[in-house]
Amino acid sequence: MATLVSSSSLRLVKLWGTVTEVAPGMVKVAGVSELAGVGNEIVIEKQGVTVLGEILSVAGDTVTALLYSPCDTIRIGDPVQIEQEARVEPGDHWLGQIVNYRGELTGTNLPPAPAHTSSRRLYAPPLPAHDRRGIGPRLPSGWMITDTMLPICRGQRLGLFAGSGVGKSTFLGSLAGGLEADRVVIALIGERSREVNEFIRNVLPKPVLSKTVVVTATASESPGAKKRAAYCAMAAAEHFRDEGKSVLLLFDSITRFAEAHRETALLAGETPALNAFPPSTVRVIAELAERAGPGTQGKGDITAIYSVLVAGSDMEEPVADMIRGILDGHILLSRQIAERGRYPAIDILRSVSRSLPHAATDLENDLIRQGKRLFALYEEIAPMLRANLYVPGKDAESDRAVALFPAIDAFAGTRNPDGIDAAFTALSDMLEGTAGVREPAPAQT
Repeated sequence: MATLVSSSSLRLVKLWGTVTEVAPGMVKVAGVSELAGVGNEIVIEKQGVTVLGEILSVAGDTVTALLYSPCDTIRIGDPVQIEQEARVEPGDHWLGQIVNYRGELTGTNLPPAPAHTSSRRLYAPPLPAHDRRGIGPRLPSGWMITDTMLPICRGQRLGLFAGSGVGKSTFLGSLAGGLEADRVVIALIGERSREVNEFIRNVLPKPVLSKTVVVTATASESPGAKKRAAYCAMAAAEHFRDEGKSVLLLFDSITRFAEAHRETALLAGETPALNAFPPSTVRVIAELAERAGPGTQGKGDITAIYSVLVAGSDMEEPVADMIRGILDGHILLSRQIAERGRYPAIDILRSVSRSLPHAATDLENDLIRQGKRLFALYEEIAPMLRANLYVPGKDAESDRAVALFPAIDAFAGTRNPDGIDAAFTALSDMLEGTAGVREPAPAQT
């Protein structure tokens, strides 16, 4: 049963259907197929409990809906209300707060509700490519390595590839405090609840919290809730971008988002493919990633860093392989480097920023090439050094690589509070052998 009001075009106000089938995490609803659409939300109220969900597919006389909440109270014949497209109402009242997948503030000491809020679609399309500005200038990051060899530019989208326990969360927290941004939006998707509290209380720099929105869907929540939290975070970032703000989006992790999509797509009947990921996974990840990036004239930008979980630094895993070609570069955290005590454990040779060479001057690009060449040469020589087979004096460049490796390795783990120019000065002095660098940061996980 639907109630309609007339205007220049008909607008759906209320649409009710009936539950015809219940399965774990999913229901089928009859009586609404002609008016319901994919992405519409559903509400089932039963015994004082509100169960929420989202329509996955429409076929014949029934629609299939994914549930965000437990379904143990739902029975055949229960009434189902179909809402219009999913929307949230981000704003400055979200700053310093934790937001759930519904766009609701959680916790204590909540701010008063604002008198006026702007409503945004969760599933908005990316900005038109022809209207967007190009990637902006380099952003100081607080680390020597990402201020020189792996620059991060305003509006750039980077992947942070890492296994568990190699310092991913700590590095993301440091970037939240180091990268210049008017607003910071952090999406914690599929994390353990303990890790969410740990990140907010101990990892995220305290001065940053007042300009930060944290959107969470923990590991125990349904795949639909995890996907919705991801879109909620993106909608918040777009809201601040359209206000003209420079936004930093830290998304942890795109892998768990892809896994949540896999589960929902299989429930909707999509055919599994590689590692059971359905073919639509690439499209869904690309659509989400494309919503970040440079804005249009008069608007802000969204600089985005998406963490990708990889086992054993395997860059050929399905999600890693999908997203690597979509983003503007990637940083790989290596377990081997972490185990020898250097933090952040960035593998310089397997990481790349596609903002280069345009983001640096000719002189700076030359310094970057020198540093990477010496690092690569040392990696070739390292097995001989470990076997005590290397003979000094036969190749001057190899001897130079061996002599400078400790300084270059320490450089990659050194904080830089003095800006990009100071980082390149330090890199130049180090390559000339005239100066060292500060003590590297201690290893963290």
